[in-house]
Amino acid sequence: MYLGLVAGGILAVVGLTGSILVFYEELQEILNSKQIVITAPQKNQRKSHSLDEIVAAAETVKPKGSKFFALYYPRNAEVAYKFLYFVRDPKLAENGNGYYIFVNPYTAKPTGVQFWYYADGTRYWGIPFVSFIMQLHYCLLLGDNGVIVVGIVAALSLISILTGLVLWWPLTGKFRQALVIKKNGSTVRFNYDLHKTSGFYTVVILLPVLFSGVYFNLPERVEVLVKPFSPIIRNNPWSGLSAADFPSQVELGQQPVSFSAVEAALQQLSTEGRLWLFYAPQDEKGSFVIQKRDDDNLSRFVGYRDFIVDQYSGKIKAEYSSGRGSAGDVLLDWQWPLHSGQAFGWTGRILVALSGLVCPVLWVTGVLRWFQKRNAKAKSNVKRRF
Repeated sequence: MYLGLVAGGILAVVGLTGSILVFYEELQEILNSKQIVITAPQKNQRKSHSLDEIVAAAETVKPKGSKFFALYYPRNAEVAYKFLYFVRDPKLAENGNGYYIFVNPYTAKPTGVQFWYYADGTRYWGIPFVSFIMQLHYCLLLGDNGVIVVGIVAALSLISILTGLVLWWPLTGKFRQALVIKKNGSTVRFNYDLHKTSGFYTVVILLPVLFSGVYFNLPERVEVLVKPFSPIIRNNPWSGLSAADFPSQVELGQQPVSFSAVEAALQQLSTEGRLWLFYAPQDEKGSFVIQKRDDDNLSRFVGYRDFIVDQYSGKIKAEYSSGRGSAGDVLLDWQWPLHSGQAFGWTGRILVALSGLVCPVLWVTGVLRWFQKRNAKAKSNVKRRF
């Protein structure tokens, strides 16, 4: 009862915000359409500027003291390039704040700058709606402590849902009655049926979504469980490779290769999939990290590749392909596509969104059920007295 009351209340918030974030890209484009959505030329007239020109355009409007961190490629022809810049100078009051800069690829002109969030992890008011929902979902607006709390709650919720499944199981064998909401039933019966049926029909989705939530917030704890059964190559819950493990080889007087050269070399090497994310080197020993998605040759569900590229030679230092490592790596590769629903396209995203909406339904109906049983017990005690 207490596990459901406390963990369920937090899960209701996390689930509801998760349902919203299933469509975070679309929401960003709707809420900030003036900066993100662009008018694309006719197909036979489309010609994007080079990546170097697009980066140069972003540099002209970057906030003072900020540095290019990552680039999100457009998901379609009607969307601008999205750059993430961070302020890193400790002398500035807004140290660590993140900004998005949008650039039209057909004109190589900036379309806007959007403050995204305070990177110090202590302030959340005044940030854009989608950013606020992301932080509420990930850490309950409590910073690093909130990350741990959400991870623990996700683990406890796994237990709560499994025990709920045990309680749902009809010992009389009347499964049909256990799978439907009784027509013309009382309010008490309707609440009971709604609780048990909504939980049962979404349990197959909620279990992997919650497990992946534990992994993203508490990756080391999940890896401790996985490693005894299978070795793990990937060391990052968000990508397969880390640039810190593959530093660039610095030589006296050597200049970094251009962004366009890195992009072109990678496209020649790997033509499958679409460019998705481009991380810039953060210091003289840093390397490029480029990620590609939707590679059907790897998988219809989890097809992505990560590449580490030396910033001076332009040579690929490492490559990681989803589904190609150990059993443990494959298991962890599936976590983000399952958590977001993207593994199964729009069907998967809608199912994950619905499972998130079920979380507050389960909590509210569970609390009401608790009050109903408590009131019934109180009335029973009164009758016994008389």
